[in-house]
Amino acid sequence: MRAVTVATFRDDPLFPKISRVVAIILEKDKVVRPIDVLIGMQLLSRDDLEEWRCGRVPYLEKVIDCNLTRLSRLLRILQFHVHDLNLVPSDAAYIRPDRGQKRRLRFTKTGDAKLEKAYSTHFAWPGKGPWHPPGVRSS
Repeated sequence: MRAVTVATFRDDPLFPKISRVVAIILEKDKVVRPIDVLIGMQLLSRDDLEEWRCGRVPYLEKVIDCNLTRLSRLLRILQFHVHDLNLVPSDAAYIRPDRGQKRRLRFTKTGDAKLEKAYSTHFAWPGKGPWHPPGVRSS
């Protein structure tokens, strides 16, 4: 399969499902989180997410129901799509709720900085009022 680029991401078989999930998220919230997209695509269960947040799973990819190549592709398509929607990226820290010490949660087994950032970046709708696709004005 070809590499996903800004010119080709809409042609990828994952794109329609990602865009549907993002639209559903934006109907309810102003922030799109990669974790919410994974839940919306039924690749991650809320129970597994909670296990990871509590530190009972060493890294999130372990409980995502998807191979790492497809997962990396999904994250890349998501980044291109939210950019086209004019959502603003912001870094988020995922911290394990421990007594006394704060420990950063890991998304990947390897701890690769680029992948960790891809998982932890949130994308927010900067406008006032409900989200609407670029170019569409609410009356």
